[in-house]
Amino acid sequence: MPAILPATLPATVSFLRATSYESASLDAALRQVLAPLGGISAFVTPGDRVLLKPNLLTGARPGKECTTRPEIVYCVAKLVMEAGGKPFVGDSPAFGSARGVAIASGYQAILDELNLPIIDFQGRRYEADQDFNHLLLSKEAMEADVVINLPKVKSHVQLTLTLGVKNLFGCVPGKMKAWWHMEAGQDSARFGKMLVETARIIAPDLTILDGIIGHEGNGPSQGEPRLLGLLAASNHVFALDRAMLEVLAVEPSQVPTVAASQQLGLCPRLAGIQFPLLAPAQLRVADWKLPERLMPIDFGLPRVIKSTFRHLYIRFIKEPFMAYGAR
Repeated sequence: MPAILPATLPATVSFLRATSYESASLDAALRQVLAPLGGISAFVTPGDRVLLKPNLLTGARPGKECTTRPEIVYCVAKLVMEAGGKPFVGDSPAFGSARGVAIASGYQAILDELNLPIIDFQGRRYEADQDFNHLLLSKEAMEADVVINLPKVKSHVQLTLTLGVKNLFGCVPGKMKAWWHMEAGQDSARFGKMLVETARIIAPDLTILDGIIGHEGNGPSQGEPRLLGLLAASNHVFALDRAMLEVLAVEPSQVPTVAASQQLGLCPRLAGIQFPLLAPAQLRVADWKLPERLMPIDFGLPRVIKSTFRHLYIRFIKEPFMAYGAR
């Protein structure tokens, strides 16, 4: 089970230029970006059950780069196996099942080749501060020996950017995510604190950020692909998000998750983060597109009910029908 991430954990963020998802090139790039952190064996020991947590937002936007590329999951899974770990993929998409969204996003071949299990998260209560004790998190994430967080660099119409911390919101099971939105109301700072609390409790052992091709503009799904040409890896998810803001020239106050992590003392100062390969200034992107305008955080009850029915329709009617038709 992951330990709660302490504010004192030495923060190292390893940045690397990378432009290809081709298997051999990507494998070499991942090994290089992980080397300053001690390689995959610094995080995975033989027999460990290792959760790979990609961003499986949706399978309905091919070519939009809304999800973590299957190539990333494939290469990381192979590294985990090489270290003697037992990888499995898990997520809780807003609509449909993890397997259904993964297959629609091109994961079928890697699931078959590596015999890689993929699960939908189920929830349990966890100990947090009194504000959030009623919320649920994935028991599978909490019970994994190792959690490897695999987010995608994306702009976000509610939170400005979605990076490592926001990706862990997928560890909130099923339609509970919509209820979290509703519970936060229009208070983006409170929602940011909820997301930071999630990341603090899940405490990913390693975060590897897919920034080879990002998604800018009106994300998380309605923007456009953008070649960024980078990979990042860190033992400290809050430090990684803070460093990426420096790359994208975005103020921390604009991103509720980063602002909340700073206020709660979980995010180190930029000067306190070690950059063993490239510094953010060497990767600076001056013209990254943020959303044209931000949308409210809150989901009204009618929207929650509507999205719940949509999720159930996709999960229990559409996906089984498509699977049957593919036989």
